[in-house]
Amino acid sequence: MPTLATYAPQYRDALLNDVLPFWQKYSPDRAAGGYFTCLDRRGQVYDTDKFIWLQARQVWTFAMLYNRLEARPDWLELARHGADFLQRYGQAADGSWYFSLTRAGKPLVQPYNIFSDCFATMAFGQLSLATGSEAQAELAQSTFHQILARRHNPKGTWSKAVASTRPLKNFALPMILCNLALEIEHLLDPALVESTIDECIHEVMEVFYDPALGLIRENVTPDGQPSDSFEGRLLNPGHAIEAMWFIMDLAERRHNRPLLHRAVDITLQTLDYAWDAEYGGLYYFLDAHGHPPQQLEWDQKLWWVHLETLISLAKGYQLTGRPECQAWFEKVHSYTWSHFPDPEQGEWYGYLNRRGEVLLPLKGGKWKGCYHVPRGLYQCWQVLEGQ
Repeated sequence: MPTLATYAPQYRDALLNDVLPFWQKYSPDRAAGGYFTCLDRRGQVYDTDKFIWLQARQVWTFAMLYNRLEARPDWLELARHGADFLQRYGQAADGSWYFSLTRAGKPLVQPYNIFSDCFATMAFGQLSLATGSEAQAELAQSTFHQILARRHNPKGTWSKAVASTRPLKNFALPMILCNLALEIEHLLDPALVESTIDECIHEVMEVFYDPALGLIRENVTPDGQPSDSFEGRLLNPGHAIEAMWFIMDLAERRHNRPLLHRAVDITLQTLDYAWDAEYGGLYYFLDAHGHPPQQLEWDQKLWWVHLETLISLAKGYQLTGRPECQAWFEKVHSYTWSHFPDPEQGEWYGYLNRRGEVLLPLKGGKWKGCYHVPRGLYQCWQVLEGQ
């Protein structure tokens, strides 16, 4: 079996020569500002609505690469292009961030989704490092504090659930806060960073992790107990595995070897449970008790799930040397690279059916933008190069 370092050039070349040029060429809206994300297979725009979290993710991507990889003026210009649009149109009167806007920047969907705020925080925190802008830094800080204030009731008045009947809390927010606190660490009080990390590690590894299953639940009751309901039985393998590389980063930061190995264990346990033994690839959703999931797209194979898995396995192998991580990396790498990239038109497909056939030929839409593919390629390249 070759060492994982031999794969580093494949990830580097795809990032620099395929994926980034695709978005640089097709996504900027030079007339109205911001980015088009609804791009078909050839990069042509098929819808002009603008989704705040995808706008912010693209700002973060190009600002991050400018800061960490190479100070290329074209990358910084593109990040500023999206940030200007967000600053003009993205926020509601109370400072929260809308979910979507028209092409011209008029609000379409109310600020019900706290992840718009999370990615705006990431975008302006990263961009402020590149520009030195105090206004951008303050915007990242204020949005982060709003997230903390909302974290126990993220949707607020926009929630459609009757909270008193079956209250549940969701895994996604504590998961992302693991990463978000580090993203804007340079802007926060050190004590707040450490307390946020403490809380997130506890939530992810003790509250949402179910030792009876050996898996992470997507929703639990407020006191951390399982709920025998569609939502309570829901497993999202991609979320669980993505969270594990966030935890690995935190474990490395704190020199906590037991926590590191627990994160690797959960990654491997999730892979064992969620891998499609017949057709290959990872399922999108599963039911913890093996019942039919309510999500009709449960058996689809998605781009981001596989990229986040590759990051977790690469980091797991780098930090622990465990051979299971190398073996699983080889397996997931083979599936991913034989199914998702589009060598004829560039970039990656996002949605496959269970058999691995392209289900939607889009390269971007309401949920897929310039984020998971470039971040995954960058992370894997950097980790693999150091093997």
